[in-house]
Amino acid sequence: MSRLENVFKDRNHKALIAFLTSGYPSIEATLEIVPVLVEHGCDIIELGIPFSDPLADGVTLQNASYSALKAGITPGKCIKIAADIRKRVDTPIVFLTYYNPVLAMGLQKFCRESAAAGVDGLLIPDLPVNEAEEIDEIAVKEGLDIVYMIAPNSPDYRIEMIADKTRGFIYMVSLTGVTGARDSLPSDLEQFVERVKLKTNKPLCVGFGISTEKQATRVGRVADGVIIGSRLVQLLNEPDNHELLTWIDGIRKGLDTI
Repeated sequence: MSRLENVFKDRNHKALIAFLTSGYPSIEATLEIVPVLVEHGCDIIELGIPFSDPLADGVTLQNASYSALKAGITPGKCIKIAADIRKRVDTPIVFLTYYNPVLAMGLQKFCRESAAAGVDGLLIPDLPVNEAEEIDEIAVKEGLDIVYMIAPNSPDYRIEMIADKTRGFIYMVSLTGVTGARDSLPSDLEQFVERVKLKTNKPLCVGFGISTEKQATRVGRVADGVIIGSRLVQLLNEPDNHELLTWIDGIRKGLDTI
């Protein structure tokens, strides 16, 4: 059982997955906040590799990625950051990266060095599951789980394909659009999750737009995990971590009451 799979061993426990852009607002900030997030109940850390054209990201994460790139953050530095984090926590780490940086480094080298750094999984939003055979084969050999995304408009045949190929968990995109904190989630979110449950018993984690305890608790009632990112990245810019940790504690408490 992989470290990612182990998170979902107890399906009554609702996983809290925290997304950070590697190196934003600084390398030191990333290294310092991850152990704190783990202490406050985050079960999986998702590290974004900055990219110049993050098509799935809203303004907050686009700006974070741009800032990290300006500061000289590269895929190689992201792997080093992950290795430093691994020395501090045993929590599963997933890289979220677009395919171009992986191709530029080379599939074999990227997967080998990521695994050696202690990374557990890869999430590549712009790589369709039906075109991922080569990297999937390499990832399996290196012990990396590849997590695929399902969108609300995914047809049944594609849901079945993704459910068959994904390892660790399935990333369910709550809405059609880009990432970003929102005032509300789609009214048919529960029906979307139930539709996917008919196709697989693999863990389902929902992301995009979740920014409040109420939203996270709603998701946790039907899914196995909640993914938070944009609001977390926004709060990293505050003078201290008080507001961030109060927010995280509220979400963790809400999930634990389900």
